[in-house]
Amino acid sequence: MRKNRIAVALALAFPVSVCFVLPASAQTQPAAQAQAVTEPSALSVVTVTGSREQTLLLQTPASVGVISAQDIQRTGPMHPQQILGQVPGVAIAVTNGEGHSTAIRQPFTTSPLYLYLEDGIPIRATGFFNHNALYEVNIPQAGGIEVVKGPGSALYGSDAIGGTVNILTRAPAATPGISVSGEAGSFGWRRLLVDGTTATGPDGAVRAAVNLTHTDGWRDQTAYDRQSASFRHDQALADGAVLKTILGYTRIDQQTGANTALTYNDYLNNPTKNNLSIAYRKVDALRLSSQYERDMGAALLTITPYLRSNAMDLNGSYNLSSDPRIEKADVTSLGVMAKWRQDFSGALKARLIVGLDLERSPGSRTEDSLNLTSTGTGADRFYTAYTVGNRIYDYDVTFKSASAYAQGEVSPTPALRVTAGLRFDSIGYDMTNNITTATTRAGTTARYYGQIASASVDYSHLSPKLGATLALSPTSSLYTSYNHGFRAPSESQLFRAGSDTAANVANKVLLALALKPIKANQFELGWRGAADGWSYDLALYQLVKQDDLVSQRDLATNVSTSVNAGRTEHQGIELALGKALSPQWRLDTALSYARHRYVDWVTATANYSGNEMETAPRVMANTRIRWTPRAGTMAQLEWVRLGDYWLEAGNSATYGKYPGHDVFNLRVSQSVSQGVNVFARLMNLTDRRYADSASVSSSTPVFSPALPRAIYVGLDATW
Repeated sequence: MRKNRIAVALALAFPVSVCFVLPASAQTQPAAQAQAVTEPSALSVVTVTGSREQTLLLQTPASVGVISAQDIQRTGPMHPQQILGQVPGVAIAVTNGEGHSTAIRQPFTTSPLYLYLEDGIPIRATGFFNHNALYEVNIPQAGGIEVVKGPGSALYGSDAIGGTVNILTRAPAATPGISVSGEAGSFGWRRLLVDGTTATGPDGAVRAAVNLTHTDGWRDQTAYDRQSASFRHDQALADGAVLKTILGYTRIDQQTGANTALTYNDYLNNPTKNNLSIAYRKVDALRLSSQYERDMGAALLTITPYLRSNAMDLNGSYNLSSDPRIEKADVTSLGVMAKWRQDFSGALKARLIVGLDLERSPGSRTEDSLNLTSTGTGADRFYTAYTVGNRIYDYDVTFKSASAYAQGEVSPTPALRVTAGLRFDSIGYDMTNNITTATTRAGTTARYYGQIASASVDYSHLSPKLGATLALSPTSSLYTSYNHGFRAPSESQLFRAGSDTAANVANKVLLALALKPIKANQFELGWRGAADGWSYDLALYQLVKQDDLVSQRDLATNVSTSVNAGRTEHQGIELALGKALSPQWRLDTALSYARHRYVDWVTATANYSGNEMETAPRVMANTRIRWTPRAGTMAQLEWVRLGDYWLEAGNSATYGKYPGHDVFNLRVSQSVSQGVNVFARLMNLTDRRYADSASVSSSTPVFSPALPRAIYVGLDATW
């Protein structure tokens, strides 16, 4: 087994997307000066994630939310929740440290329904999904964020059902510069951000950044540490070619009981209580990338070989009540992404993009059962200690994929642009078990785990895409699209079937191996543009997910396991609005209203068909008003609104709903001299008691209390 593995990522990503067209000097301005820069017009927004090519947002037939480097800098996010909510229809919930669950056209979930990218390259291998993947990327020092909502279209493969989140690295500058930001605040929070850039010759430049973060945690025994470093080198070559090399590394060490759910009385009166303090999570992630791109006028060639590695040592807080275990997993990926874009002359302005993605990701998993010591019962159980028991899983598994895609674009009229695409994915797993017995047992308990000597599972899938944009004027356009997405089962869903009685575990293993991909189809209509100083982006969508995994009882074997038998429907409307109300005041808001319901959902214990899904708020909103009375001075008030939602799938009045919440945050900054800026953030301004998540456990409503009022102050300097 490989231990303490450091991952490497060799990836040539796609052309660097500049979210807003800014002068090059703006990238190295101190924060206070950057806030005085005139806000860019919505007409200049450029995106790459929706098409893998730099495209004006007005000409993109997809719902894409764009967050600029300026917005990231102003916000100073300590968690992905604090920045991604600026995109309509997107909400992130805090789990532990920078861990998260995500809601993009889906209820809040940790299920593998999202694709997380860095400069177009998946952060993790498809077969080894982790819902916390965003903590492996250095978001506070990113060059921008793009979110494509809904299935990932023909240009991306498995994972992107709810949405695709692409974190963009920050481009280096030829002019030397360095910035340092230090901050401290409530509950032992400390963070140091260092960023430097310089030329490496007449045709090259390099940027390096470091993020050192620590918090004691506001709840008992919830400390968190991260060390991140990133490096990017851009080099112009002969014949119009450019080489972009990226190296990123993150190490995380955290106590993971931060979102331990409490009974209502403790939630209100003893919110720092942590019932799961024995849990922990340790992560190492290293990515190296080097992209070769050659512009030949009407053609563009991009070749991206990459190498990455991810390792995790986990005592999951979510396992303690049902299947306590220590998990160790690591995976190393080697792959290449090759793409050719050809533009054709003529009235149709035709464009063809073809590509081939190849990847091989060998990995391993070991799990050891735990013997727990605890007090209390049910939702009030308090775990105090553990000893390590028997080994229950130990296998090596290799994920492999070969995917070809093509996308064509034509303009039948000057105002109309039509896009069609198709992707073929051939993916699979080869597993070898290092445990030779037919079953393993968790100590002296009645939990048995089935084993199989080896197994191979393969899938092939076609994903079509169709879209169109219609320019209504030079400043507005309509778009419509159909997208199909799918999600292949992960290695743990296939080869880690879970426990049952000694008589049933063998059948449970076979049933897990029979799992098929989840599929999704989305229809979308949108309208975006600018008028009378307002920028707007409106989207309506219907997304139907089928062959979803439902826990059912097999009538032949009497074994309960996950099967492809679920169907859900997701409908909503999303709106982004922004306007400079005056030279000093600006308003931005991200609004969404959605309904998520079970269409066909029959489990081993109940029929939830027709019910609204749990942890699925209808209303999500983020509104920000910014005041800049003079250059170098900024104050921003943020209002975050989350609507109510059912605590469980039965929609029972007995348990009712989480009532939702309204939270206000205040951010201020002031330039004190040339290149020096002081800033402060006051989070949860009114000290509102609210929940990061709420559900039912042991027939009891439980709530995970969110951060109380907290203040953070700091200083940044740029030379």
